[in-house]
Amino acid sequence: MIEYPDADRLMAGELGDWLNGQRTVREDAIAQSHDRIFKAGLVLLPLAAFMFILAPIPTEPKMWMTAAAFAGAWAWSQIPKTKAKKQVKTGINEAIANALGLEYCHDCERSDPFDKAKAFSMLPSHDRSSFEDMWSGETGGHTLMLHEAHLEERRGSGKNRRWVTVFRGAILSISFEQNFHGSTLLAPDRAFGKFFGGAKDTIKIDGHILDRAQMVSPQFEDRFDVYTTDQTEARWLMHPEYIERLLAMEQALGGKDSSVLFSGGSMVMAIKSGNMFESGSLDHTEDGRMVRQTIDQFAKLADLALTLNKLRPDDELRA
Repeated sequence: MIEYPDADRLMAGELGDWLNGQRTVREDAIAQSHDRIFKAGLVLLPLAAFMFILAPIPTEPKMWMTAAAFAGAWAWSQIPKTKAKKQVKTGINEAIANALGLEYCHDCERSDPFDKAKAFSMLPSHDRSSFEDMWSGETGGHTLMLHEAHLEERRGSGKNRRWVTVFRGAILSISFEQNFHGSTLLAPDRAFGKFFGGAKDTIKIDGHILDRAQMVSPQFEDRFDVYTTDQTEARWLMHPEYIERLLAMEQALGGKDSSVLFSGGSMVMAIKSGNMFESGSLDHTEDGRMVRQTIDQFAKLADLALTLNKLRPDDELRA
């Protein structure tokens, strides 16, 4: 597996020196935010009092307008803190990436792995998307790309119209030593369900017809369904060790409903795991813990992706 950087060693080197220099930046950001809250209060509190006492407006519109004004003021007051946290986070993650021989970019666009995951229905339908925390390069002898995705759907109508998060998690792609003969999709249980219950026997997706395959262990059938164009290859890919690692990783990251696609010369994973790699903090005493947490999160994902490259099919499957 990959040799990951030691958090204490990073903190004792250039990263630690840089973070010490960020202490003043973070203190200034906190002071600026407090100052903005004070200024906003000086303006909004008298206006709110005037509106509720003297303005000839119905009560409900008054409440909506006041709430919107205070929400906007709060968002404005937090801008310095958000900027400082992003700066610290980017510095930490870039240092970790450099130690791994990878590139890191905080703000990124949609990727080819994301498009592939979307084409194979590994992601829920959504109306808008945003992306961040792109890690890319070669690691462990394989090309790796990893980033986070936040997908939202517009729901409700009128005053109840709102944005709802339908997916937040990691999109990961890693190359394999050889191209796969077919396409195999590991989907959450009943992701492709029949109208009257049960999983579909065959699905047509992205121009491919995939048949349902039997899982290697009954205990996994309650969690996943496997669809493939190559039954023999699917039996190898769904190795018990790999499934166990996937379940363990979901539990460790607090995630669920993972989907995995083996197609062409790479594997693509969509892991619903919440917001990851948030290594930026306004409290400098948290820096060491944040570095260790980010390394651990990256390691869990990368090691899982590399597991199958260490496995080999049985002689029976090679035939």
